[in-house]
Amino acid sequence: MEQKIKIQNREEKNEEKLVRIMSKDIEGKMKIYPGLTKIKGISWGISNAVCKILGIDKNRKIGSLAEDEIKKISDFMKNPKIPPFLVNRRFDFETGEDRHLTGTDLDFRKDFDIKRLKNIKSYKGMRHQLGLPVRGQRTKGHFRRNKSKSVGIKKKVAVKKAIER
Repeated sequence: MEQKIKIQNREEKNEEKLVRIMSKDIEGKMKIYPGLTKIKGISWGISNAVCKILGIDKNRKIGSLAEDEIKKISDFMKNPKIPPFLVNRRFDFETGEDRHLTGTDLDFRKDFDIKRLKNIKSYKGMRHQLGLPVRGQRTKGHFRRNKSKSVGIKKKVAVKKAIER
């Protein structure tokens, strides 16, 4: 009886801690399946694939993972062996291979892609430079800049003038 209580107390302490996976802190209370999606570049499908390939129960708490399991997950995500349709960078522009990027690598690559489009002055690059929608959305009703700011400022000025009188 006392051993069960001690084991439960240890598990509760583990669940309360933060677990760091791939430079992202995740609460120990979360289950593994939704917890992995907190890492940038890992979707629900990839999280499911990681759990199945590594043989980890999706419903376990992240706080209950051992150090070697955490290392196994991070090593797997650095070079994932998953089907190509789950990869977030298929046929990379520079290397021509299918890669999966996570975290800051994903941010850097996205920024470089946008800069490349701007440098070659493609249509998408010009739309990025002008701050307009890139993927064909209409601009008549939306994407009007500073409308809400000016309305709020006018109201504040009118209220101040009314108070002064």
